[in-house]
Amino acid sequence: MKTASSVLLCLIVSCGSVASAAQPTASPTVELSGEQLRDKIRGGLLGQMLGNLNGLKHEMKYIHEPGDVVQYTPGLPEGAITDDDTDLEWVYIVEMQRANTILLPPQRIAQLWKSRINRRIWCSNEYARQLMDLGLEPPLTGRSALNPWANFNISGQFLCETFGLIAPAMPQTAGRIGLNYTTVAIDLEPAQTTQLFTAMIATAFTARSVDSILAAGINATDPRSELRAIVADVREWQKKYPDDWRTTRRLVKEKYSRHNGGMRDRNGYELNTASTIAALVYGKGDLPKTLMTAFNFGWDADNSAATAGTIAGVMTGYRSMLAQGWPIVDRYKNTTRQEMPADETITSFADRLIDLAEKVIIDGGGQRLRIDGRTVYRIRTEEPKNVLPLPNLEQQTVEMRKRLKTKITAAILDESSVQMRAQAAYLAICLDLAPEIRTQHTTAWAESIKALSRHENVVQAIYYQANVPKGGLLRKRATAAGLKRPEKRKRLWE
Repeated sequence: MKTASSVLLCLIVSCGSVASAAQPTASPTVELSGEQLRDKIRGGLLGQMLGNLNGLKHEMKYIHEPGDVVQYTPGLPEGAITDDDTDLEWVYIVEMQRANTILLPPQRIAQLWKSRINRRIWCSNEYARQLMDLGLEPPLTGRSALNPWANFNISGQFLCETFGLIAPAMPQTAGRIGLNYTTVAIDLEPAQTTQLFTAMIATAFTARSVDSILAAGINATDPRSELRAIVADVREWQKKYPDDWRTTRRLVKEKYSRHNGGMRDRNGYELNTASTIAALVYGKGDLPKTLMTAFNFGWDADNSAATAGTIAGVMTGYRSMLAQGWPIVDRYKNTTRQEMPADETITSFADRLIDLAEKVIIDGGGQRLRIDGRTVYRIRTEEPKNVLPLPNLEQQTVEMRKRLKTKITAAILDESSVQMRAQAAYLAICLDLAPEIRTQHTTAWAESIKALSRHENVVQAIYYQANVPKGGLLRKRATAAGLKRPEKRKRLWE
């Protein structure tokens, strides 16, 4: 019998491939020297790390009111360390380079998580990791019907930046690559944030202004996406209050804090997208000003600062950043990820991206040339375009239920695989098939619930790690189906 993952894959809108993103032969090209490409990729990565690590002390500190940072000098005096705003991407990048493959397949992605990503992950990522132990693979681990966090989590943003860096001037390709990795844990509007920001980063390699970068990002989103209204609001408020970011921050909070102070009002895509856009439009391409604005806007500040810092870093360039005399030690120390290099450097991480960018450029119809003794990349450019439309959640769930009901029931009745029974029980609960199956196959259902109960971390995730509205519905269905709530909550990572 096929796994439920392989069965469900037919329901997923494909994120495409790098090759499919290439434009026709007659499409325009742009040339970047090897030095320019290196400078912009290194600048983007350093900007991401500065935003992330310098932003950690501001993370979740300013919720009701903004911060009051008035002076800021970028710096990494002891070098960079791994953090989830960069290190999940690092895991992928190292494997992409080793395998010489841009789009790693779902099975390999799940294997990487099981071996390397088992601590210091939260919310949707933490939940997705438990679903992998049930045998589910990406992108199913990020489908909103199966992962309670997936419809608002910010993994679509903070896990996308390096994928924009490896697709210079190729925003459609950047979106396809980013979605291959961010949909491990997100769906719906968060998948639109991946396309928004990867398009902006890819466009920053050749754009002359923040406005043109923003326009590219908007064109990469579905016309029905709420992101378009969020970006339009921030741009309008910045034009109305060009020297008063505090008023814009207040207006953002008033309009987009809608969840009674719940997690989504601190760590959802609405506020953090608005913060990132505000940092860019008030920063106007100046990296320190961009990051300081992101810090002051607050909420998940290191996330918005990392994304905005990537864009400003590409625009600024690595050499210009170093020329400022900022205290930056070229180190990227691994403190989080198993089976990964103990010590990378910022530049060696960036060099991995440069190698992959060359492959993406050539796969997309571009060329690596030698002109007057210098390396030049001739890139076949792409217009920004939405590559993964916004799905209808209700329709998506109904379709999954319709197609999977027979196969889930067969797995419940199959005594040969305990894991398949556990997986089928979980899917039945999520898709609201449990009441009918339990009534018709009482004994087999009881055995399947027993199998699911053996996956202690999954049960912990259902009852203690999904404190969001969709999690409440899932817990209600799980309890009604016969699953017992654990007496105590435990940590799922070290």
